[in-house]
Amino acid sequence: MSEIIPVISATGLYTPPESISNEELVESFNAYVALHNVRHAAEIAAGTVQELAPSSAEFIEKASGIKSRFVVAKAPLLDPEIMAPRWRERSNDELSVLAEIGVKAAQDALQRAGRLPQDVDAVLCAASNMERPYPAMAIEIQHALGIEGFAFDMNVACSSATFGIQTAADFIRAGHARSVLVVSPEICTGHNNMKNRDSHFIFGDVATAVLVEAKDIAPADHWEIVGTRLKTVFSNNIRNNFGFLNCASPEGIGAPDKLFVQEGRKVFKEVVPMVASMIVAEAERLGIEAAALRRLWLHQANQGMNRLIAQRVLGHEANEDESPTVLDTYGNTSSAGSIIAFHKHSADLAAGDLGVICSFGAGYSAGTVFVRKAA
Repeated sequence: MSEIIPVISATGLYTPPESISNEELVESFNAYVALHNVRHAAEIAAGTVQELAPSSAEFIEKASGIKSRFVVAKAPLLDPEIMAPRWRERSNDELSVLAEIGVKAAQDALQRAGRLPQDVDAVLCAASNMERPYPAMAIEIQHALGIEGFAFDMNVACSSATFGIQTAADFIRAGHARSVLVVSPEICTGHNNMKNRDSHFIFGDVATAVLVEAKDIAPADHWEIVGTRLKTVFSNNIRNNFGFLNCASPEGIGAPDKLFVQEGRKVFKEVVPMVASMIVAEAERLGIEAAALRRLWLHQANQGMNRLIAQRVLGHEANEDESPTVLDTYGNTSSAGSIIAFHKHSADLAAGDLGVICSFGAGYSAGTVFVRKAA
């Protein structure tokens, strides 16, 4: 039997219509800080409650490179009395919020590939947070699109999409599927602590989709998956303790650790060398000169991390063409970030050009997908 080669036939993107600038976010956060400090003035004076410090747009951009972020629910996020997403709870007969944006991204990918839902064999919902334990988000998306076959959810935090692409590619190599949708709906504002000065600005909302197929059925304009590599290393430096067993310890419900928390400096110090060496080692295994990679579509979490990783891989400071950024306008969108970068900054590459899609985050987890533009 001839080898079945998996390729990326198309990608899809859904961007929410509303965006929050750093200036808007800071105005909201500083109003919350002022309210907190007034309401707890006595406790602050007594030393039992910590006085909160204001934020600034300049601090946010310097710390992260983020200038704005798209969100599903803008008004409640900016309300100093709420500072979290809010919408009407949907009935079991209605499409859930995550499935809704996932379907829109999937439809975009299918349209770009010239595919109908009945051409797809499987759906993987690969994201950092699922709306519920079951039924699986992937099965709901599958049902909404009218796809036969199978579907399941997978969560590897910020690396979910690249882990999903390798999983889809493995299904295709093994002959279990010919066409697989990897959908990543990321409403990251739902797990972000908007009242924490060090992280209130990090996340945005979005949904992406990647259509992975066998090369012999793919459209002419596709990307061959040359190789993939996944890696996980346990770390507490990025953590979210929200879960169904929180009810067993009700005294902790609502505590800060039930949302996203991180030790940012430790993450930077440990993840940058891990990811850079992983890309270089996998390139060597594939017989690719890392410095010759035409483009790096890196996880969009922090401008400084991406700059240093790209420099270690390419051997020089990368320019915007070699390592494009979407972080400035999308913020950190978890597993969707590197896919957005690929979606928006890949059409201009020439046949035969090589690049790498790379994600990294909580776990720690990291995934690389080396791709070659079809000749």
